Amino acid sequence: MAAEEPSDDGETGETGGGGAEGGAADGDRVPDVPAESVDEAERLTRLARRTESEAAAAFYRERRDELVEGHDYVPRLREEDDTLVLYPEEWMEDGTVQLDRIETTDRAVEVSLSGPGDADRYREIAAYNDAVADAVADAHGDPHADTAESFAAFMSNHYVRAVDDATPDMRAEFREEYLPRNGWPSDEQLAVVDESLDVIESAAADVDGPEES
Repeated sequence: MAAEEPSDDGETGETGGGGAEGGAADGDRVPDVPAESVDEAERLTRLARRTESEAAAAFYRERRDELVEGHDYVPRLREEDDTLVLYPEEWMEDGTVQLDRIETTDRAVEVSLSGPGDADRYREIAAYNDAVADAVADAHGDPHADTAESFAAFMSNHYVRAVDDATPDMRAEFREEYLPRNGWPSDEQLAVVDESLDVIESAAADVDGPEES
């Protein structure tokens, strides 16, 4: 069940603010979901909320839910304080937390979705990535310009990260999945995509910002 469906249990305000770094005596079980998975669940939730496309929002939520459920957790949105909560699956029955199954509230994970500056950060990143794409177009033209435009959109909308902050896995995802499916690339564009990514990174060195968050 998607986290956009609010929690209806009575304990949501009493989870121990677990966070991915929470702790208790049973250290191996507090919590069971890795910190990097919590970060990714938060990112996907924010992307789902920000997009104007219902199909894209559903896609992000599905990816988020599959990620969390892979660690035997269930995502919920606590509306009263705009918090993403991840509950151990074993606590749940018919979508509701069963109080008698909670051995320690620290196993739950809470992530506030109301942090200041999130929308501003997205706009800052997107503006920077677009500026890099423009620099590539001015200096190199096609086909690098087309790839730069697609890569800027990919990094802004999927990761909210600068184009020159892409990891090798992100570059591979763009090259092998996003560009062929969403970029309508020419054969020439596909043939030089690795060169284009290097050109993008080089052009970014001459574009100011964004500041570190």
